[in-house]
Amino acid sequence: MSFGDHLDELRKRVFLAVVVPVPLMLTLFVFGSHVRMFLCEPLLQAMRANDIAAQLTVLSPIETMMTDMKISLIGALVISAPWVLWQLWKFISPGLHHHEQRFVQLLVPGSGILAIVGLTLLYYVMLPLMLTVLVGFSVAPTTTAQANSVVSPNMTSSTIQVLEVDPTSPRVGESWVNSTTHEMRVALPVAGDPTRVAIASVALEHPGSIVPAFRLSEYLDFVLLFAMCFALAFQLPVVLLLLSWIGVVNPKMLRKNRKYALFGVMVLSAAVAPGDVLSLVVVAAPLYLLFEFSIWLIVMAPPSRVATGSVLTEFGERFRSKSSNEGNVGDE
Repeated sequence: MSFGDHLDELRKRVFLAVVVPVPLMLTLFVFGSHVRMFLCEPLLQAMRANDIAAQLTVLSPIETMMTDMKISLIGALVISAPWVLWQLWKFISPGLHHHEQRFVQLLVPGSGILAIVGLTLLYYVMLPLMLTVLVGFSVAPTTTAQANSVVSPNMTSSTIQVLEVDPTSPRVGESWVNSTTHEMRVALPVAGDPTRVAIASVALEHPGSIVPAFRLSEYLDFVLLFAMCFALAFQLPVVLLLLSWIGVVNPKMLRKNRKYALFGVMVLSAAVAPGDVLSLVVVAAPLYLLFEFSIWLIVMAPPSRVATGSVLTEFGERFRSKSSNEGNVGDE
């Protein structure tokens, strides 16, 4: 191809790479409230676990909208990253030999899979655990007292009901405490429609000098920062595999320095995790397993096998050989 043809091809790939993120960002912004609530759910669960009202605060009229725009932009870039990398690959692949293409074909999908695994672990395991511990530091101890009487279903008019769910048909002026959301709720009339009521609520706080109130934008910045750190941390196998291909590290060296790797993982986990032992172990365990997985990956995917495209073949042969050996031992 001539220089002009290369420019035309580059222009085409840049256009195709931008075509997907822009409409995807607009789509995410339209459904921004659902995406926002999905990201806030770990914190809301942690607040409920500590017996405080699951509410976040905003300090300006445009804070929620700007937060949704930020989430939409970052989400569009993350989701469309495979498409953008594919367009980059389509531009550079004609300049590579067939055996050189195999190296990229192994690294890029592997990097994406590891990032997805890291983000999934962060959302479903790490965030709920960390936030429950961190929120607990901001909550005053619960004050208890001896009840004068047992609460019965036939409550007097001066007694506020404590319910796990809101009444299905509340009357105007009726008030109750929702023990699930830790809120005091009141049914108010709707102007112009006497058949309907609007429910207003006030969050119930533990008595004390510290009242926890978590800001929406600051929490989401915290989540996005941790998401970026976890996505990068889970690239360790890819980085070590690449370093092994160029001769910087090898399996023997990594096995010999396991204790230093474990020490580094513990130090990093102590800096990231809250101050309890369980959080430290939960953070350190996957990071150290990534180190061990890196050693296994380097053994299974040396440059010679990657260049010839025999990585999966070698893995299948080893698996079948191990299975037959275990079968022979069982027969004996």
